[in-house]
Amino acid sequence: MLAANVMHFVRLLRAAGFTVGPGRTLDAVAAVEAVGVARRTDMYWALHAVLVSRPEDRELFRQAFQMFWRDPLGAPEPLADLLPTVERLRRPRARPVSRRLAEAAGRRGRRPRSAPSGSEDRVDVVMTWSDQERLRSRDFEDMSREEMDAARAAMTRMALAICPRPTRRYRPDAAGARVDMRATLRTGLRSGSGLIPLQWRAPVLRPPPLVVLCDISGSMDRYARMLLHFIHALTNARDRVHTFLFGTRLTNVTRALRHRDVDLALDRVGKTCKDWSGGTRIGACLHAFNRDWSRRVLGQGANVLLITDGLDREGGAEVGREAERLRGSCRRLVWLNPLLRYEGFEPRASGIRALLPHVDDHRPVHNLESLEALADALATGWSPRSPGRVRA
Repeated sequence: MLAANVMHFVRLLRAAGFTVGPGRTLDAVAAVEAVGVARRTDMYWALHAVLVSRPEDRELFRQAFQMFWRDPLGAPEPLADLLPTVERLRRPRARPVSRRLAEAAGRRGRRPRSAPSGSEDRVDVVMTWSDQERLRSRDFEDMSREEMDAARAAMTRMALAICPRPTRRYRPDAAGARVDMRATLRTGLRSGSGLIPLQWRAPVLRPPPLVVLCDISGSMDRYARMLLHFIHALTNARDRVHTFLFGTRLTNVTRALRHRDVDLALDRVGKTCKDWSGGTRIGACLHAFNRDWSRRVLGQGANVLLITDGLDREGGAEVGREAERLRGSCRRLVWLNPLLRYEGFEPRASGIRALLPHVDDHRPVHNLESLEALADALATGWSPRSPGRVRA
């Protein structure tokens, strides 16, 4: 019976967004059997040690444990408002439950009990859905499954205009600013003596290459899954987009993301990457990119999007050197950091401090509004070597 309850608890966590498989389920059963159920604290920390792998999931695990093992049905907020004042003082109001956890527990599908005839106290509960404005500003980490599906659909409809840049090649153009001497001489040979009309030319305009380096470590897992839909839309909206995923190793997933079907493309990405939700070796992965791929994909003034929280497992030993080399090889290096969603963000980690001096732009990437701002920046274009919005 205990093993069955642990299994249902793991299923609740998986439905809420935890990455827990059969192996962790067996470990959780073994941990509970080892510590026993006599002390609630021992059972909590035993399951916590086995099932929680990210700091962001600690609060969600606490709520799930409290809901499942002590109060599975929960206390409806409207009923709590009807309690006397003395009861409120004796029993403090619980913290709001996460939307993902409430959805996983099936709270929305539960029908309210019918009040008996003659009862005068009624509670009218109206479940409202987030409008478009709230969806645009909601953090990916706090979204429910329905909101995540709506956000993915919004990414596919996002307008991704292309800002072309002049290249070294030229094309004939009557309104061009430079004289095409070869074409002018050929025209003079055909026309013979007399006045030779000048032939003009203009540079060929083409969007610069875009290279995306996305962190798929454990701390970036939920954001990386959402951002891959945005990267897939970028790949199918313009040419010369190269995507690399890195955790403990560097993986080129450009070919997988070129498939039109986003589900099939992400399935191929999942089969290609072997280090998903693992550790982070930013310095080693940037070194591998600079050594093996930089000369292939960073030509013609490429822009680089570096998506990571800057938390390096190796303490940022090689991050500064490799980031400086990467910055010297590209036209512009833009760092997209989900930690910038916090107002009190400070660059305390060594990896963050090593990256900051070498980026041109430091932007948040945690909701649809930040992605729309990034799409506008890609459409407008950046001037080379111009100062960016680096936030320390």
